[in-house]
Amino acid sequence: MNTRLNKSDYLVIIIVYAVTIIFNCFDYYRSENALIEYLIDIPLAAIFSFAIILIFMYWLIPSYVVKKKKYVHFVFFGLIILCFFGAIDFVSGYWTGNGDWSKFPKWYDFLLQSFFRLSDDAGFVFGILLAKKFYEGQAQFFNVQKQQKDNELKLLRSQIDPHFLFNNLNTLDALIDSDTIKAKEYINRLSLIYRYLIQTKDAEVMELSEEIAFAENYIFLIETRFGNDYNFKIKRETLLSDKFLPTGSIQTLLENVVKHNKADHNGPIDVVVAIEKQWLTVINTKSKIKSFEESFGTGLKNLKSRYKLLSDLEVQIINTDSKFKVSIPIVQLSNES
Repeated sequence: MNTRLNKSDYLVIIIVYAVTIIFNCFDYYRSENALIEYLIDIPLAAIFSFAIILIFMYWLIPSYVVKKKKYVHFVFFGLIILCFFGAIDFVSGYWTGNGDWSKFPKWYDFLLQSFFRLSDDAGFVFGILLAKKFYEGQAQFFNVQKQQKDNELKLLRSQIDPHFLFNNLNTLDALIDSDTIKAKEYINRLSLIYRYLIQTKDAEVMELSEEIAFAENYIFLIETRFGNDYNFKIKRETLLSDKFLPTGSIQTLLENVVKHNKADHNGPIDVVVAIEKQWLTVINTKSKIKSFEESFGTGLKNLKSRYKLLSDLEVQIINTDSKFKVSIPIVQLSNES
């Protein structure tokens, strides 16, 4: 769940606090509270409860619930935060209300009242935000799921695209007459690609090592077909085990390079696939000659949508006059007990 607050979340918070402040002012008026209590108690309670919400949404929940699944730590730190801000608010209210310090509550009563001091205010808004986030997440999930279903038919059709197969058969036909050994290798690589596409068509994620193996076979087809037009290099800067990518993501990135770039007189298109600890990056030089080759990938837009369900990180794209760089997060699946 994405716990970061958006514009509509802040609007909800403002509305709730505005209504709460109005009711508090009316209650203070009936109780004939002093002006200093209006000026300090009400704003301070709103500020502290808002601070509690920010701490929960930006630190406690992401760190101890979403990522680490350490619920005991979440409860422990949550109680400390509530007591800390509640204690300050209670002491402030005791002072503005001209309380008798000789009758100040004992430490255990003080802690108990400190805990409940802001629990209602922060808890009410917090509950509204969590419910809102939950339904927004559900709506996003169904939208992405629908988009994924819409793309499945396009993906399946493109994977068996007659144009793609025709081009490879033409390349194979030329190899049979000129280089029979390479022709056999070409057939083997082509069969491995189609086998992989068929076997993984229903998988949401695949092991990084499997995706890299697919990429190597796909690169072989490109280099055989286009000769020296493309210069590919795979840089492994981390171990590939226990790491995953959305199925077909590297296929999308490599295919995007070939689709939009064609080698010119300045030399081949240099393509580097860099595998780091948390990111896989494909960076290529750009040419002024554009290729109109049909794409059989899901596309960068669909890849971005898929990552919304798999990772808190987003696909990063940097497009300059000379280079095009796409970085996708490497997914590490956590084992839940």
